[in-house]
Amino acid sequence: MSAHLPESVDAWRMVSARRSFAGSVAVAGMDRLVELLASRVGTVDYQLDFGRDALGTGYLDVHASANVELLCQRTLEPFVATLVVDQRLGLIGDESEEAALPAEYEPLRIDGPLVLKDVIEDELLLAIPLVPMRPGSEEVLAPWQAQAEAPAAEVPHPFAKLKNLKQD
Repeated sequence: MSAHLPESVDAWRMVSARRSFAGSVAVAGMDRLVELLASRVGTVDYQLDFGRDALGTGYLDVHASANVELLCQRTLEPFVATLVVDQRLGLIGDESEEAALPAEYEPLRIDGPLVLKDVIEDELLLAIPLVPMRPGSEEVLAPWQAQAEAPAAEVPHPFAKLKNLKQD
């Protein structure tokens, strides 16, 4: 196991050697992730394990967690959320190999050196909620929900008075 995260690795050699990497990286060093956050503060704890399953399929297990600051879409205030990744990526050299992967594997196409920080960042990006909401922000909606759920007042039909004018 290595605490140092190399810039890039040969994924197939890592699979053959059954290498593992563990440690922490700064959130501020992940440019695509930072664009979606309310601040650049925080660290990502990771564990990466390369190996082969019983069928000989090369894989990369990605375990990562980070406490990041997101912007609540209800209150527009920042809050701390925990992102957790626990994913097995099946390594493939060509898209035609994707169908042979077990159902629980996500495909990761390898066509050169693998940048491990980018893999961690990609998985964290997928872990961000589509609409981030601070826990407990439901009470912000309470006045509007009560108004929306109240029965609408009976609106008279505009031609109701004409009914009385009609004589047989």
